[in-house]
Amino acid sequence: MSFGDFNRINTNLQSLDAQFSLNKINRDLGQTQLRLSTGLRINRAEDDAAGFSIASKLGSRIAGLEQALQNTGDAKSVLDIAESSFDSIIDILTEMKVKATQAANDTLGEEERGFIQQQVDSLAGELDDIVSQTVFQGTALLDGDYAASFQVGERTADVIFVEIETDAGAGFDSTGLGVDGLDVESHEDAQTSMGLIDDALTTVASMVNSLGIYQSQLSIREEILTQAINSNSAAQSRIQDADFAKEQSESIKLQILQQTATSALAQANSAPQAVLGFLG
Repeated sequence: MSFGDFNRINTNLQSLDAQFSLNKINRDLGQTQLRLSTGLRINRAEDDAAGFSIASKLGSRIAGLEQALQNTGDAKSVLDIAESSFDSIIDILTEMKVKATQAANDTLGEEERGFIQQQVDSLAGELDDIVSQTVFQGTALLDGDYAASFQVGERTADVIFVEIETDAGAGFDSTGLGVDGLDVESHEDAQTSMGLIDDALTTVASMVNSLGIYQSQLSIREEILTQAINSNSAAQSRIQDADFAKEQSESIKLQILQQTATSALAQANSAPQAVLGFLG
């Protein structure tokens, strides 16, 4: 712009340049303040189209991983409930083994064995009660029909399949374990019952071992998911989050420029007043 332009008042080029500069500064300052208020460097696709796309995909993956972590916790809860009931079942079977062993001793008479028989029958009933009461969200866990697929990842292949049943595909009540109707009222019958109870204990112990393996898999999966969430969150943060120190410094700079541009605009608007000197 030449000095002679001040002599032309119809088009104030200096004022137009100052307005353009001030508008740009106001726009940049508004963008900086938006970043400070949201904590995000990228708030719209126009801020960084590629970065916005990548950050959106990472956000979607993080959401899926977080839900998978919740699913894994729920799956562990299911297995914890089953394991707790199996502990009680083992205690009952152990007590039944003690009673059958006691009844196998011929130092006992018929009446004493009758009392033991009542205790064994009562224990079998308690075992059935435990199985019927072991449920999760209304679904029985120990009736031999429980089979579940736990979604423990954000990919379709991230599934752990769990079945809770005996080797024969039965449940863990007295019938499924083969300890219903045990007879301990004679030496021979008591010894037979002892063998049946041992078999039941082996079956339950085998299932508890399988549960332990499932639980270990789920615990490892929890660690993997947590690490994946942290890594993806860090990646998303590097792309999308605002650097507050940088944005604050930029905001201060723009505020100073805004004041100087406003002053320059005021001076540019008043400059044509000098033309009045020619008319005087």
